[in-house]
Amino acid sequence: MKLTLKLYAGLTDYLPPDAVDNKLVIEISEHITAYELIDRYSVPREMAHLVLLNGVYVNPEDRSKAVFNDGDTLAIWPPVAGG
Repeated sequence: MKLTLKLYAGLTDYLPPDAVDNKLVIEISEHITAYELIDRYSVPREMAHLVLLNGVYVNPEDRSKAVFNDGDTLAIWPPVAGG
């Protein structure tokens, strides 16, 4: 099945060169987890601060469960600071 992976801010450096506009459409198995995808692209888990599946926040304890459907979008942001 296909999934769109989007990485934001400094995490875009972890995307392969063929990624366009900070996103990549990838083929995944139905049993893969968010953490396995994060690891596949060598994103340090502590840098995957905000993880959204189709716009809905995924708690860290749920990131080790297979929850994807064909056509889903997984978006990941690093920790941000500002003031």
